[in-house]
Amino acid sequence: MRVVVTGGAGFIGRAIVAHLAQLRHDVAALVRDANKARHLAQDGVTLVPSDLSEGHESELLRTMEGADGVIHAAGAYRVGIRAAERQQMWESNVGTTQRVLDAAIAAGVPRTVYVSTNNVFGDTGGEIVDETFQRDLGGGFLSWYDETKFRAHEAAIERIARGAPVVIVQPGQTYGPHDHSDASAQLELAHAGRLRYMVFGALGLAWVHVDDLAGVIVAALDRGRLGEAYSLAGDCRRQGEAVAIAARIGGHRPPRLSVPTGLIRMMAPINDLIGGLPGMPPNLAETLRAGGSVTYWASHEKATRDLGFEPRSLEQGVADTWGRA
Repeated sequence: MRVVVTGGAGFIGRAIVAHLAQLRHDVAALVRDANKARHLAQDGVTLVPSDLSEGHESELLRTMEGADGVIHAAGAYRVGIRAAERQQMWESNVGTTQRVLDAAIAAGVPRTVYVSTNNVFGDTGGEIVDETFQRDLGGGFLSWYDETKFRAHEAAIERIARGAPVVIVQPGQTYGPHDHSDASAQLELAHAGRLRYMVFGALGLAWVHVDDLAGVIVAALDRGRLGEAYSLAGDCRRQGEAVAIAARIGGHRPPRLSVPTGLIRMMAPINDLIGGLPGMPPNLAETLRAGGSVTYWASHEKATRDLGFEPRSLEQGVADTWGRA
């Protein structure tokens, strides 16, 4: 197949591109800066410079003409951002999704996979939910990222309702080589015995290894049911438990010190007033809402049934990523 991938240079995107290339598909990887994406270059992969911004719809359309499939993996993930950065994230997550999906529809692409997130479920309250779960919007959103990804998810649903051939996939907390998220950083440091203290130990995440994720996203492009959404969650663990697992696999003890959430809550007003204390995000209140004792837990049963998704355990994933002691 000829497959167009947006966000090809990103953490998840590069894994998708590598998986497609391994299967000998012809890949057009849309990247912001081709010079910074040379690590993607291999047989069958063409780097296409594109920032997916408004005003470049005709370029998107030309790239997608004749494609057998599109995987839209581009987006922005940050929590605790300044108010001045909100418009840019809205464009990265909502505007870009609308433009990419509309270009794929206009080009007559027979199948498009939109990479959403399990975060659109909001706080699952300690429950492991499935794709039928509906969050209570009366409680508001946990972060600006949460809201923009929810609105982008809505945009995909709206186009599906009008007959667009779209499949939605919703990854959990993705980790693995080349990940730079704060949640994964705690695991990496714990595995190396260098994590001095833990933050947000009650945060519940559904950990999925990036290679498992890339494989099932390609499977969704191949045989996912059009109009359906698939949760691609892995092991559902509290952060404190995940850190303990990483430390044990690395042959170390987990850190004894944990920063109390109450202390973070006390720091937030001063931190946010001055735009961020050293080492802190500029919007600590948002970070607290999104990361306190919230759970982002979901089941992958549907993806296992339809797509053959069998994510590795967190224990195995930690060992595969950072090694065993």
